[in-house]
Amino acid sequence: MSEARSEARLEVRPEVRPEVRSLRLEPALGVAAQIGLLLLLGTVTGLGPVGWLTGLAFTVATWAVLSRALCRSWPRPTPFGPANAVTLARTTLVGGVTALVAELFVSRPPVVVLVALTTVALVLDAVDGRVARRTGTASPFGARFDMEVDAFLILALSVCVALSMGAWVLAIGAMRYVFVAAARVLPWLNGPLPPSLARKTVAAVQGVVLLVAAAGILPPVPAYGAVAAALALLVWSFARDVRWLWRVKVPGRTAGVVQEPTRESV
Repeated sequence: MSEARSEARLEVRPEVRPEVRSLRLEPALGVAAQIGLLLLLGTVTGLGPVGWLTGLAFTVATWAVLSRALCRSWPRPTPFGPANAVTLARTTLVGGVTALVAELFVSRPPVVVLVALTTVALVLDAVDGRVARRTGTASPFGARFDMEVDAFLILALSVCVALSMGAWVLAIGAMRYVFVAAARVLPWLNGPLPPSLARKTVAAVQGVVLLVAAAGILPPVPAYGAVAAALALLVWSFARDVRWLWRVKVPGRTAGVVQEPTRESV
């Protein structure tokens, strides 16, 4: 009897060990790149404690979320692929933008650096999807990764612009997260949305308008008008999608289930 129990214990152990071996290298490389960028920002802009703490918090959170998402695919690991590598590079840039925005609360780091990082991140946003399609490596994981990076960049930019224009600008960055929270209560909001060029265009407009406003290129009145127009477009886009989801109301979904997005999703 004791021998049988010992054999049973030996059979169970291998089921646990592969979870440790499933840890991926990509999140660690992302951490190294992020710390390297923060060191560079510290040298170029004099990044202070607030910026450093925010940047490190972003690094830890990104590593934890990305590692968990990749480990979930065991025992068939999801290939990271070139498109996700581009998205990971964008994540590093977004971490730098987040650190600089946090530093704005206590000092005035060079806006040109923030604008440069944001510009490259927005340009790369048009690259990862194309790379995924051309290399045949598009996946639900890559789509969700891309979408979350986009959403957080818009949130960081809205905080930056809100410091000069007012708290109402935060609605741009918060709207997607409010939608996700609402979907926990209203499961029909988790229904799939059809691809939409209008949705993609509105999302792109948010980043460009917030970048222009943060850079101070426009005089105050046109800048306020541009940001207000961007917010109005975003409200219209979300209202349009909510109306469509209400009309179709896909059955069988639960509040805890989140749709697997595509590269078209925003």
